[in-house]
Amino acid sequence: MTDFAAALGQALLASASDAIVAADRDGIIHFWNPGAERIFGHAARDAIGQSLDIIIPERLRKRHWDGFAQVIKTGQSRYGAGDLLSVPAITKDRGDISVEFTIVPLHEGDQLVGLVAVMRDVTARFREMRELRRKAAEAAKS
Repeated sequence: MTDFAAALGQALLASASDAIVAADRDGIIHFWNPGAERIFGHAARDAIGQSLDIIIPERLRKRHWDGFAQVIKTGQSRYGAGDLLSVPAITKDRGDISVEFTIVPLHEGDQLVGLVAVMRDVTARFREMRELRRKAAEAAKS
């Protein structure tokens, strides 16, 4: 790897804008960047070694783990090819947020060893869209 590529990789991983979270096949967090700290409120030292459940609302955990298991089993996800998955998430203080993310499979040789999610907090945009839909519905009634 060139010095430029290594510097680029380090800059992306250290970014505080988007969350980058890597988990193994069991959903245990192994990487948590400054963006994840900012968005979710957990320091890396507290998140690493924990289950992804620390950011998944309890009511959505079964659905999440079913999907996670399918991606681990098949190595395929439509959310790694440009489609974004939009889901609720929770922060350290148990606040609800909305995130969009893509998934990147992690391979060692030909074996899938985990997944990386690149996430963006879109809570403000989701709230704005919900308010616009509410106003449009009210306008349609009158």
